[in-house]
Amino acid sequence: MRVTSILWPIWLTVSLTKAQDILARELHVSDAVEAACAELGESHADLVLLPNTAEYDKEVINVWDKRSNLLPGCIFRPETDTQVATALRIFHANNAQFAVRGGGHLPYPGANSISDGILVVLSGLNKIKVDTKKNLVEVGPGNRWLSVYSALAPHGLYAIGGRLSTIGVAGSSLLGGVNWFLNKYGFTMDTIVSYDVVLGNGTQVVADKRTNSELFWALKGSALNYGVVTKFVIKTYKIPRVTSTMQIFQQAAVPAFIKATCDLVLSEDGSVGAGAVININYNVTTGTATPQVFGLQETTKSPPSRFANYTAIPQVVTRVHNVTTPIDRHAGLAAPKPDVPVRLCVSFGHHTIKPDAKRLTEIYNAWIDAINDVADVPGMRPTFILNLVPRSAATVSKKNGIGNTFGLDNKQPYIWWQLSTSWARPEDDLRVTTWSQSFLESIHAENKALGLATELLYGGDAADYQNPLLTYPKENQERLRHTRDQYDPDFVFTRLNWGGFKLGY
Repeated sequence: MRVTSILWPIWLTVSLTKAQDILARELHVSDAVEAACAELGESHADLVLLPNTAEYDKEVINVWDKRSNLLPGCIFRPETDTQVATALRIFHANNAQFAVRGGGHLPYPGANSISDGILVVLSGLNKIKVDTKKNLVEVGPGNRWLSVYSALAPHGLYAIGGRLSTIGVAGSSLLGGVNWFLNKYGFTMDTIVSYDVVLGNGTQVVADKRTNSELFWALKGSALNYGVVTKFVIKTYKIPRVTSTMQIFQQAAVPAFIKATCDLVLSEDGSVGAGAVININYNVTTGTATPQVFGLQETTKSPPSRFANYTAIPQVVTRVHNVTTPIDRHAGLAAPKPDVPVRLCVSFGHHTIKPDAKRLTEIYNAWIDAINDVADVPGMRPTFILNLVPRSAATVSKKNGIGNTFGLDNKQPYIWWQLSTSWARPEDDLRVTTWSQSFLESIHAENKALGLATELLYGGDAADYQNPLLTYPKENQERLRHTRDQYDPDFVFTRLNWGGFKLGY
């Protein structure tokens, strides 16, 4: 219903200042959301943000994707797990719709934003506690990985977290967590030894290998389907020094660049931690492509041996190797800063392929041709990304006695080939996302016909129409739903928290 209560007259009598520039419209708040906002305001007035305030406007745009700048009925910023539990009890009792935001990384509306509902922002749950005796770190869900790395650096320790330092801990960990040393230590989720969780009815539980063990397993790659995690306990490793490589190539190097990428994942045995951000940027103005690899290896030798095939490519523009500390390397690789408003619309999307340099080069060439169809879109920035999924990464979960929800086979390496596309205007949202989806799905169909594709998707880089949970092995999907029925029998994180990737009924 449209808001008319005297509790919220400011919503209707004054325009939404900065937020109006984001998405000009009136709020239409249900009785359930109005009641829940009122209850939160009565018990935690200093933690509730209302429209037409500076803090509300700032929080609304604290996301990676301009399309996610939605207008909630109110914003709740808890600072303790007890306050999260109170909020969930209120939502459950009122049947109030809500969204939860950690780092705001998923680039599409509804995943960490909501229109007319309640937005729960976890930035206040930002405690970090390092245990050097047990080589563990306790991390609140409001942290970004740079804060974790900074806390560990004085002890010569490192956690297996996000490659870009400003990625949030919560979302990346619950979606799986691609990282620099995936090949040796597994996904981020494989290094988590305990979760503190608030369930949909406000109950607080701990999930680890011995307590609530099914929930412990289910949280490893299932996104937000069971509850809000208020603390992660994560393994740390003695990695005081690393060697980085930054190599940027001419367009003519693309075939050799793609072959070096395939050779890297095919030759992986997990003995030395090494990984990379590997992509090809395209400039629609100049019509040029720029292959680039930003690698990191668990070594103090330079150049790093695992990237020798890139180092051998002659058509290089920039090539720098550097022995450094993990924290110094992360400080130089940041995603959009959380306190800077996002001015671009962003779309991810990917599929999985066996490493095949010839076929990936064909896909790259087809992508270059397809860009012509959207090259006139203002602010168009297309990027072709290759994320490696080595056999050794799957071996970690198969040997740790826990496993994870992905169910990857450790006999076959893969590459997640991805389109990351950004543009300036919301008027072009449908055009660009349709273009991206059409390209991804047509190429994936060809890859399946060639026997090169598999269906598994990674939630951290999936498009909004791609539900990775439904690509997991059938037995894992059934186990996930059975666990959901046990821990969220009222389907709070299906009915009321409907954004993001869901298991369905």
